[in-house]
Amino acid sequence: MQVFPPARRYDYVTDGAEIYRRSFATIREEADLAAIPASAEKLAVRMVHATGQIDLIADLEIHPDLVTVARAALDAGAPILTDAHMVASGVTRARLPADNEVICRLRDPRVPELARRWNTTRSAAAVSLWQDRLAGAVVAIGNAPTALFHLLEMISDGAPRPAAIVGIPVGFIGAVESKEALLQHESKIPYVVVRGRRGGSALAVAAVNAVAQEHE
Repeated sequence: MQVFPPARRYDYVTDGAEIYRRSFATIREEADLAAIPASAEKLAVRMVHATGQIDLIADLEIHPDLVTVARAALDAGAPILTDAHMVASGVTRARLPADNEVICRLRDPRVPELARRWNTTRSAAAVSLWQDRLAGAVVAIGNAPTALFHLLEMISDGAPRPAAIVGIPVGFIGAVESKEALLQHESKIPYVVVRGRRGGSALAVAAVNAVAQEHE
């Protein structure tokens, strides 16, 4: 079967590289990046690009060491631990510096029983199954506030410390509070957070991909 393009009826840019170039240039023109740590400027730009929302900058909280620490961890081969398969699927493997594993244990057969026994969500129960890979890992939570709360409780109880936490759960119940808990947590693990209800897989993926490779 032969395939033909439709007749061009609209005037639009079709070169992918040019679309990215113009997009990032527009963000830099319109966004006030003054409060963003210098090392995290590209991270912030990519997160705005993922949402199309310039005002995201006002809600970004980025630890000054986040990019440096997370990139060093990935360079050393650390895994990326995620709360959702949407996040895991969105990570661009070609950007990963050491063929890093991307792990989501939500479908582990042990999860339903743990969630039932502990009276919690499956997303939270799955986090407990990170225990053997948690030390020095890069954590990316984009969906479930309960996963972020559970992780912080584990760390407070003495679980291994990840190198960095992308804590961007989305929603109306617990999202705001879980992100504030990360900001205030005694571990002081480097983080990136979007204050408020906004979050989600696309934002978490944008953050991980930006951390994985400096090239914008």
